[in-house]
Amino acid sequence: MTKQLSLGGTFSFSNTSMTVNRLGYGAMQLAGRDGNKLVWGPPADIPGAIAVLREAVASGVNHIDTSDFYGPHVTNQLIKQALHPYPDDLVIVTKVGARRGSDGSWLHARSRQEIIDAVHDNLRNLGLDSLQVVNLRIGGLSSPTDDPFEEPLTALAELKQQGLVQHLGLSTVSPQQLAQAQAITEIVCIQNFYNLAQRNDDGFIDALAAQGISYVPYFPLGGFSPLQSSRLNEVAASLNATPMQVALAWLLHRSPNILLIPGTSSVQHLRENLTAATLKLPDEALATLDDVSVAAA
Repeated sequence: MTKQLSLGGTFSFSNTSMTVNRLGYGAMQLAGRDGNKLVWGPPADIPGAIAVLREAVASGVNHIDTSDFYGPHVTNQLIKQALHPYPDDLVIVTKVGARRGSDGSWLHARSRQEIIDAVHDNLRNLGLDSLQVVNLRIGGLSSPTDDPFEEPLTALAELKQQGLVQHLGLSTVSPQQLAQAQAITEIVCIQNFYNLAQRNDDGFIDALAAQGISYVPYFPLGGFSPLQSSRLNEVAASLNATPMQVALAWLLHRSPNILLIPGTSSVQHLRENLTAATLKLPDEALATLDDVSVAAA
C-alpha cells in the first residue's frame, strides 16, 4: 500500500523532538473479550490484529496509543510482535494509573509503587528502554474527578528524571488539575473524553492550543456507545462518506492541536478511518455538525 505522507497534517509536541501525523491509531480494541469482560484477553484473530497494526504504520500512522492494562498486557505485546524494532518516527503513547480486576473491572492504581511497576510493565511488554509519552489517568471513565494525584505524578516525574520516561501527559482531567500538575512537571498532552456530541472541553482545547499542548480525544466516535445523530447521518450522505468519517474529519477541523486515535480491529475499518483525513467539510456541513452537541444535550 502506498504510504500517505500526511494524515490530517502534522503536530509537533512543544519542547520535544516529536512530530506526528494528526490521525493516529488507538490499540485498545485489539484486545479480546471474555463474556462481559471487555478489552480482556487475546483477540480471536491474532494474525488479524497484527495485520491492522502493520497496515496502520504502512499507511503513515506514526502515533499509536496503548496501555499495559488493555488486556491486560495484550495490546502492548501485540504492538511489539507486529512492529518491533520500531520505525524511528513512531511515537508510542501509553497510560498508567489503573489496573484490571479479575472480574474485568477497571480499578485505580495510583500509589507510587503501582506507578513504578506499571512503567516497567509497559517497558517490558513493548520492548523499550524508555517510554516516549506516559499519560497518568486521573479521572473516571468519562469525566474528571477531584482525586489527589501528587503522589503518582511525582513518581512519574522521578522516572522521567531517570530516563525511563521521556514526556508526560494526563488523562481525564480538568483545566485546574492541569495547572496543578504543571507545578510538578511539564505536561505535553491531555487525553479527555470528547467528540462531536460530547463537547464539554471546547474552552479547554483552545487554552491548550495556546500553550502548544496536544489534545487527544478518547472515544472520538462515541466509544462503547457509538455516535448516533440524524444530522451527522445527513451530512455523511451528502458527502458520500460514512458518519464515522465525518465525525473524525470534524475533529481534525476543530483545532490544530487535536490528535486522533480511533481504534479498530479491522483493516477495512482502519482504511475507512484514515480516509477521513482527506475529507473536506463545506461550511454548511460544519454549521450543521456544530449543532449536533446541542441536539444531544
